Amino acid sequence: MQEELISTVELQNAQFRAEAVEDFRTACLSRQASLLGRREVLGGKAKFGIFGDGKEVAQVAMARAFKNGDFRSGYYRDQTFVFAAGLGTVEDFFAQLYADVENDPFSAGRQMNAHFSTPLVDKNGEWLRHTERKNIGADISPTGGQMARALGLALASRHYRQRIAQEGSLQHDFAPFSQNGNEVSFCTIGDASTSEGIFWESINAAGVMQVPLAVFVWDDGYGISVPIKYQTTKSSISQCLSGMQSDEETGTGIEIRRVKAWDYLALRRTFEEGIGDCRERHTPYLFHVQEVTQPQGHSTSGSHERYKSPERLQWEQTQDGILQMRLWLISEGILTEAQAEAIEKETKDEVRRAARRALDRFNGAVQVRRAELQQILSKLQADISADYPTEAAALQTQLDKLANLLNPSHRESVEIARRCLPTLRSLPAELCANLRQWTSAAIQRGKQDFCTHLYSENQHAAALVPHVAPIYAADGAQKNGFEILNSYFDELFSQRSEVLAFGEDVGKIGDVNQGFAGLQAKHSEVRIFDSGIREWSIIGQAIGLSMRGLRPIAEIQYLDYLIYALSPLSDDLATVRYRTAGTQQAPAIIRTRGHRLEGIWHSGSPIAMMLHSLRGVCILTPRDMTRAVGFYNTMLRSNDPAIVIECLNGYRLKERVPENLMEFTVPVGVVEVLQAGTDISLVTYGSCVRIAQEAIHQLEAVGISVELIDCQSLLPFDTAHDIAKSLRKTSRLVILDEDMPSGASAYILDKIMSEQKGYFLLDSQPLLISAEAVRPAYGSDGDYFIKPSAEDVFERVYGLMSEAKPSLFPPL
Repeated sequence: MQEELISTVELQNAQFRAEAVEDFRTACLSRQASLLGRREVLGGKAKFGIFGDGKEVAQVAMARAFKNGDFRSGYYRDQTFVFAAGLGTVEDFFAQLYADVENDPFSAGRQMNAHFSTPLVDKNGEWLRHTERKNIGADISPTGGQMARALGLALASRHYRQRIAQEGSLQHDFAPFSQNGNEVSFCTIGDASTSEGIFWESINAAGVMQVPLAVFVWDDGYGISVPIKYQTTKSSISQCLSGMQSDEETGTGIEIRRVKAWDYLALRRTFEEGIGDCRERHTPYLFHVQEVTQPQGHSTSGSHERYKSPERLQWEQTQDGILQMRLWLISEGILTEAQAEAIEKETKDEVRRAARRALDRFNGAVQVRRAELQQILSKLQADISADYPTEAAALQTQLDKLANLLNPSHRESVEIARRCLPTLRSLPAELCANLRQWTSAAIQRGKQDFCTHLYSENQHAAALVPHVAPIYAADGAQKNGFEILNSYFDELFSQRSEVLAFGEDVGKIGDVNQGFAGLQAKHSEVRIFDSGIREWSIIGQAIGLSMRGLRPIAEIQYLDYLIYALSPLSDDLATVRYRTAGTQQAPAIIRTRGHRLEGIWHSGSPIAMMLHSLRGVCILTPRDMTRAVGFYNTMLRSNDPAIVIECLNGYRLKERVPENLMEFTVPVGVVEVLQAGTDISLVTYGSCVRIAQEAIHQLEAVGISVELIDCQSLLPFDTAHDIAKSLRKTSRLVILDEDMPSGASAYILDKIMSEQKGYFLLDSQPLLISAEAVRPAYGSDGDYFIKPSAEDVFERVYGLMSEAKPSLFPPL
């Protein structure tokens, strides 16, 4: 009775009726975009298509609950929501489908269609006012990956509300990011993707932490071709999660709502009431949107007729959300049959016009450059036809290819230009100057279009943070490494209100190595807090928090555990700036510890894995805790993300304490020469520095002079090419590393040989000293025989010198 009364009131409301018509129009517009988009892909005008057909009615309803300041963290089927929320046009949608660098506002041609984003920073890397905008964290394709970041975006709202309640007013200007934590994080996900572990990890974390996370599960009964009975226990994600239903006694859990994808009135009511409660109480919500249809199947790569029964296909036709909404609008007298038909025709025509404009804009730029090349090649062909008939004939062949291109792209013109050059290599250089110039400019333009914004390119770049050297008093104190970190973090939290720290055991006990000991009690649990054992979502929390103006230091307890978090690090954090062409950033700092200890899962050095999967993140390997502090200072002055790997066996070692602990910085991409030498350049990092120093002491005793170089930063690496400068003096190179053979040492070697042209500076074969190709065994004996020891370094370096100067260094 109550629901009927609400329905009657809503239907009598003129504004609601007008909104319903507008939403129907948007749903029709989106459906036509899906239909035409598929045809454009199958017709060869676009590369690949994946669309949100079937979800239109639910998403227009969802958009009604989406307010300024809110964030959406989604996947690739939310185009209707984007249209309805006013965050993208149909023309924008097709510009991305055509991979138009200049006109795709979401990713500048870097992401496939339906991967949306909104600017969070301006071109100078300064934060925009998120509270005055509707925000989208850049979409990602990896299944379920959006859940982790959505959790972090929601956690930011909770943090802001707690800080305001705790402090009344804030030291840092958080106004652009939050209004009393009222912002909701909207997360969209397909039902099959709820089978992924990160879905469960994030839902569990949200229920524990009570953050304003609203998860919309689109349930169309399949995961590509695999039916729900093979995906989900009881064939219902909401039933599976029923044990997590909010509990007043414990104050934890999530609220669960079920609603049909075709029932516009119920969708509006369910979403608005649920989101309102989520916004007010910070109770997580899961909206299980059932009976979703998918009229075009999963993507342009296949046909759903292959795996859906005739009965299912018939049901999808009759139960289609837009059809059901149309019937409802007519039955309620909101639209007439003729008005509904007019809307459908208008939206179809509008989509065609928008797609044509988008394609014409894209093709216009292509045709301009193709015409430039045609003019250059035609003139060149005419100029050489008399004296170089063979070359002229070959050139004519390429001209014909250029003229006959179907749906041409920039790439094809550049390919033809580059293939012409070898044919013309015997011609006088001046004849081909224009062709070479055009080709060079085209390649440079392509690199600019697709190879930029990996790291910050504005004044906040980590590489531009000024180097401030540590200052030591003559009688300065020495402290254990963990005590230096503890003093630093204490002062940091006093000075920087936007900094927070969290992870496994970080809060109450102050992390397993006591870097944060006693600091939660001093600076509050709101800013320094424990997380459950869930590495993937810890990284997701860091990403979301850092996208909303906070500066999280998220701890992964041991370097080995980073493997659990590799997906969000690689797929999201490392690429967020790149895939938005610099319009978004996530300056998170991931703190971990690794290198020498004992045991297969607590002392690994999977550096090569990180180097080759985390381009876009600074990977920093300080040799001691003082250098770690310097890196923290550097990164907190920048807007680039970083992983700082502290030396696991260095916390109890004594270090001199700089007087300018809060000011000094260690520059990224800069090596440090720790000891000058003339015979060999020994390059290493992290805990291996101490191994090298011990070996160098032994080598000095037999007359071998070693120049010791600490890499300090692996990404970026030695941007000033200081190692090559050392090789000009020593002519011999040794790389010491405790990763497996051909791991980080191969990366370092490539940097020195290829980028720094070190090959031409060597008198001996470069020597790589690394760990054995096994994981570290337990115990000191295992450590000694698996990872490089000082004796290993001595013997290998001595052998290198023995080969070069056998009379001075006879074989051992």
